[in-house]
Amino acid sequence: MKLIILVLYFAVMVGIGLYCRKHATDVNGFVLGGRSVGPWLTAFAYGTSYFSAVVFVGYAGQFGWKYGIAATWAGIGNAVIGSLLAWVVLGRRTRIMSQHLDSATMPQFFGERFGSKPLKIGASVIIFIFLIPYTASLYNGLSRLFGMAFNIDYSVCIILMAVLTAVYVIAGGYMATAINDFIQGIIMLFGIVVVVAAVISSKGGFMAALNGLAEVTDTSVSETPGIFASFFGPDPLNLLFVVILTSLGTWGLPQMVQKFYAINNEASIKKGTIISTIFALVVAGGSYFLGGFGRLFSDEIDVAANGYDSIIPTMLSGLSPLLIALVVILVLSASMSTLSSLVIASSSTLTIDFLKDNFIKNMSDRKQVLYIRILVVVFIAISSILALIQYKSSITFIAQLMGVSWGALAGSFLAPFMYSLYSKRVTKAACWVCFIFSSALMLANIFFNSSFPAIMQSPINCGAIAMLAGLVIVPVVSLFTPKPDKELVDSAFSCYEKETTVDQKTALGK
Repeated sequence: MKLIILVLYFAVMVGIGLYCRKHATDVNGFVLGGRSVGPWLTAFAYGTSYFSAVVFVGYAGQFGWKYGIAATWAGIGNAVIGSLLAWVVLGRRTRIMSQHLDSATMPQFFGERFGSKPLKIGASVIIFIFLIPYTASLYNGLSRLFGMAFNIDYSVCIILMAVLTAVYVIAGGYMATAINDFIQGIIMLFGIVVVVAAVISSKGGFMAALNGLAEVTDTSVSETPGIFASFFGPDPLNLLFVVILTSLGTWGLPQMVQKFYAINNEASIKKGTIISTIFALVVAGGSYFLGGFGRLFSDEIDVAANGYDSIIPTMLSGLSPLLIALVVILVLSASMSTLSSLVIASSSTLTIDFLKDNFIKNMSDRKQVLYIRILVVVFIAISSILALIQYKSSITFIAQLMGVSWGALAGSFLAPFMYSLYSKRVTKAACWVCFIFSSALMLANIFFNSSFPAIMQSPINCGAIAMLAGLVIVPVVSLFTPKPDKELVDSAFSCYEKETTVDQKTALGK
């Protein structure tokens, strides 16, 4: 039954990719779906790109174990800050200005907004360096689940997932990814609700599980009784850093922001805001809520020997075969949807912002699509090889770099991108300082971790600090550096002043 469900799932994914070939004939169609994607597809594409196996298996298990039921705050933060506020603050302005500047990627946006080819190349280099290891991390959460459900080698899982994702992305581009994300999102929504209910029921229901959690003690963490069932858990400060990194980070991640480029109209933004917020609340909130009960299974889990990634699979191992199949499809859906978004962001950035005009002159639209497709294969192959190397040789350096990549990308881009949508005063120098500061800080966190202050030794805390620092760096540096070219800035912001006629139900007349 499990294998039949898997085969059907893969057949649908590939079929949609082949169906969407007509939408992927030029760069605008392949990368942005012709900027004609509706609210449901956009909202689900945003949500499924946000949450992967890293969240469901890795973060939910780790933070649930550390903070107990209070880990649910991370899911609430993902919904309110990472989805609702991201759409409200960035959605409309990103869509309007990116179309006005004719930009399909985040580096291209920086290049056009500030009239700077070096800035565009710098942004594309940061994306190239930090998205590949992040892509490799998506495979990690699948290893234990596939071993538990099918008893097959993890290498087979990596290759299968890589090949199938490559097929539908290469064939159908962004539109195929968006439609598949919608289907995968439905699976994730349904799956997480059923799994949480099943696991909680196995411990006697919600109140019995909560009472059991209140009786758990770990003096190495806290001597306060019932701390793992408390409102803020044993370590509110570090929990706050988790919320900041996993929630505010979406504002600066290229594969997330790019979703706003493709929205088709005003109504889609309003609907998409609501849909993506509810999606995040159910999926992220459910994942962290589930992880919060991990210590109820402490008699079956050896975190010291098997790591945090063993927590969620152990919690699920007692479910029925049908539910385990659902979990495998859920995690596959989460990982494949995020993988497809990452490889499109990486390959389009490298082609449009790095190779075009710098190394390959007069690159036609058709040739750009060809190069993007080739690079999709390259990126998926490299990430698969990295995942296999880590699995076969137990190298931890790659896994460490995964946590750093989120902080480096969001720390570099969040503040420059957001401020440049709202302020005419942001300068190229401020962008460069933010780029260099965040990238250098996160790389230093890998190589000189022990030299950092105790609170910044965790890549999560360091990444959150990089993001917050960027919000200060950009306005401060902009104050003390030469003003940007007025004509260039006025031209960029003229798109917001364009008059548009709408129905009176949308805007009241004088």
